[in-house]
Amino acid sequence: MINSLMIVFVLTLVIHTAETLSYAVRFAGVKLNKIAVALSLTGIIVLVSRTANLIQAPLTAKFVDYARHHASFPLIDYMRFILLASSVGTIVAIALFPTFVSLFSRVIAKLEVAGSIPKLITSVTIGQLINTKHYLRKPAFSFYYFRYLGIPKRLIFLNVVVTAFYTVGVMASLYAAHLLPAFSTTASQASGMINGIATILLTIFIDPQLGLITDKALHHEEYRNQLGKIYVVLMTSRCLGTLLGQFILIPSAYFIGMIVRLI
Repeated sequence: MINSLMIVFVLTLVIHTAETLSYAVRFAGVKLNKIAVALSLTGIIVLVSRTANLIQAPLTAKFVDYARHHASFPLIDYMRFILLASSVGTIVAIALFPTFVSLFSRVIAKLEVAGSIPKLITSVTIGQLINTKHYLRKPAFSFYYFRYLGIPKRLIFLNVVVTAFYTVGVMASLYAAHLLPAFSTTASQASGMINGIATILLTIFIDPQLGLITDKALHHEEYRNQLGKIYVVLMTSRCLGTLLGQFILIPSAYFIGMIVRLI
């Protein structure tokens, strides 16, 4: 089972790295004043994330099935280790953020010439792939970002909470299935109870704020220069959310269990 655990760890890391790097696409689009083109590229990131999830989810569910027949199996420890991968993946994305802003800026420019993503992919040469080393950028971080950028504290707090719920949604439902063998099928399909809370918070409170921040950056040069730092703050709050997920995993599982019994 250790081999399967390491595979799930890597896939979870890839999922969260890819999702967090969507900020790099947005920032590259704002810098080039081509936000619509940039947002179209987020589909590639979603594709990477969902492809990894197609493999990760069944492998994670397999641990629950194994624990059902092996009472000594440390299921909760496995799940916490998988959650750790989400934090590591987010940290990796933060470190890669400056590099991928440069890369995505180039990709956006090339996409305009190619006209479509398939043509863009087929136009890539070995020499261009080798030259990507020139886009490497050293990450920079300072705690003053949290104090002087005018980011609403509520936005940072909500981003932490929403990320925590999204991170543990599937894990909590699977653990609830382990706790309630008689309702295992129902519980394993109940991740929407947790993710639904996150979706409501995201739609009502976070997305409009991010839209306003991006719009200001598009129309004000001075604010545009700060946008990268703002995204670093949001990615950091996302990382804190994955860590918070460690604490709410078991309560979320019991919450799902309680609702499942009432259904």
